[in-house]
Amino acid sequence: MGRPKAPRILVVGELNVDIIAVGLHSPPKLGTEVLASDCAVRLGSASAIFAVGLAKLGCPVTFVSHVGHDSFGEFCLRSLRSNGVSTENVQRKRNENTGVTISLSNERDRALVTYPGAIATFTANDFDAALLKRHQHLHLTSYYLQEALKPAFPAILSKAKANGLTTSFDPNSDPSATWSKSINKVLRNTDVLFVNQREASGLTHSTKTNDALKTLGQLVPCAVIKLGSKGAVAIQNGTLVKHGGFDINAVDTTGAGDSFDAGFIWAYLRGDSLHERLRVANACGALSALQVGGTSGQPTEAQLKAFLESHQ
Repeated sequence: MGRPKAPRILVVGELNVDIIAVGLHSPPKLGTEVLASDCAVRLGSASAIFAVGLAKLGCPVTFVSHVGHDSFGEFCLRSLRSNGVSTENVQRKRNENTGVTISLSNERDRALVTYPGAIATFTANDFDAALLKRHQHLHLTSYYLQEALKPAFPAILSKAKANGLTTSFDPNSDPSATWSKSINKVLRNTDVLFVNQREASGLTHSTKTNDALKTLGQLVPCAVIKLGSKGAVAIQNGTLVKHGGFDINAVDTTGAGDSFDAGFIWAYLRGDSLHERLRVANACGALSALQVGGTSGQPTEAQLKAFLESHQ
């Protein structure tokens, strides 16, 4: 028998470039100057990094978004296409500027400064719901950044479930730190939820990771809390599982969490166990962190397999 076809993935979300400065020895302060060891322009946005991560692992991926009619927008489209992501549903807006995120990164963490640009004006009117019928999984992210799309998140996920798709959602950070309960409407049709420790605490008002995870596990079928260099922990059907991650010399953590998400969903759609999903996800996050930018270090299936075999 031939190998089964990879599921088709639909990603609806923001699109921008990342300008990444790495190797900072201290965070910058107003009125001062710090030096970086390297700087690069890379494809940005949590949505796009997730999409490329799955495309590199062999899944057909359709991206829905819009960008400005500018050089940064062209850069984003070219980067997606070169990595095998379909951009037929990405519009270019003449009166918009493509968003930019400035990432200040060291080997442990990063700080982000984002100019939303076209991110903030992307609406559900730019999304053709008929696309759902041609895909098996939907991923949404950056809930708090996408102001115009934000009200439509619950309806988009509900339509996806009605069409038989599995769904995943990574809200990312809330810049206002208010963590509105409106997000619970999004979670009603979310199969897999991804958050980091700070986001988990904000959503649940719990400072203990396992307590936060149990609370989230009552809201969605599968919840995952990313722990950075310490790996990740997940809950499904009341069972908690942890994987400690991999010991690497990280270069840049920008997009590592989105690469983690892509690896987890790839394993999830294969039917792997919860522990194996975490192992694959941590490997994808680690490989991403070995190079500058979210997508440069993302593995193919063969590269992922080789990494896992060498880190038994």
